[in-house]
Amino acid sequence: MEKSAFVRVFGDSPIVRVIDFLLTERGLYDYTLKDIAENSNVSFVTLQGIFPKLEKIGIVKMTRRIGKAKLCMLNEENLLVQKLVRLDKEISDYFIERELKKQTVEKLIKVR
Repeated sequence: MEKSAFVRVFGDSPIVRVIDFLLTERGLYDYTLKDIAENSNVSFVTLQGIFPKLEKIGIVKMTRRIGKAKLCMLNEENLLVQKLVRLDKEISDYFIERELKKQTVEKLIKVR
């Protein structure tokens, strides 16, 4: 599976994968910790270690509880998250632009 532009820039660490998943899926649903762990390819135990830090700095917020399960999502009201959303878009745009330039150069070379 190809890594996202966000992960390519910031490294393939568990916390980056979790933030990347939440950025990608922002505003769609709230997720259990189990869902976040599975979708970000991070062990549940590792996520349990990361998650309190993400909550403390306001990157994630709890939305509700279903039984013992805590559901949460990206806290888009947080200024840091808003900056991360913009940065994620700019990083993606950069890689798209770079790939388009590369393809244009390759086409020009083939024409000659």
